[in-house]
Amino acid sequence: MTADFDTAFRAIPTVTVGGLPIAVLDRAAAADWMIRAARERPRGQRPLYLTSANGEVLARTASDPELATLIGDADQIVADGQPLVLASRYRCRTALPERVATTDLFHDVARRAERQGVTFYMFGATPEENDRAVANVRRTYPGLRLIGHCHGFLQGEALDARIAEIDALAPDILWLAMGVPHEQRFVARHADRLTNVGMIKTSGGLFNFLSGTNRRAPEWMQKASLEWLYRIWLEPRRLFWRYAVTNPKAIYLMATRSA
Repeated sequence: MTADFDTAFRAIPTVTVGGLPIAVLDRAAAADWMIRAARERPRGQRPLYLTSANGEVLARTASDPELATLIGDADQIVADGQPLVLASRYRCRTALPERVATTDLFHDVARRAERQGVTFYMFGATPEENDRAVANVRRTYPGLRLIGHCHGFLQGEALDARIAEIDALAPDILWLAMGVPHEQRFVARHADRLTNVGMIKTSGGLFNFLSGTNRRAPEWMQKASLEWLYRIWLEPRRLFWRYAVTNPKAIYLMATRSA
């Protein structure tokens, strides 16, 4: 980083929510910082690594030392969960201004990137989901410089070749959508080979929303911290027991490990 950018970026305040340091940023500020990093951060070094936390991540991080390390290695963590915002209002010295959901943040950044010539690469999801997501993004943002994309199911020599291709293309922002903890492991294992990439933003299931396969919860459910309930309604077999286990633990962590 340049000295000025490095100093400013590290000065972004954080609060501890559920045991993790969360950046005190709203969506607009988070998007502005991503664009600023893409334009100002010199290449030839490990890319900036941004990730997100919600209640499930808090619960899993508390019981999984490997994931705790992978998340803790991030240069910045934002709150992708309304319960974290609510907990900060009662348990932290400074309240988080709002939820920074990746499904919203992507569009905030894309609009800015389209105007300023910032480049994207979209890596992850299945081949079909990746193709549909990319097609929709290109249709929505025709001026966006989306310089490459690939599904996330590569191994061995094919993966090595793709990593080399991404580094050669040198995107400003690599959107990495593999889900927790796979995308965090990807960063740990391969970021040192992506020194021409400006930053990596882990993105979970973002591409499934961009493709149109998944739908967001109604806004009132998002504001009421009930998006998890909507997701259970859509995918009960896959998500019921996950949330039954992680939600109580996340509530406990937010109540006892926030400051």
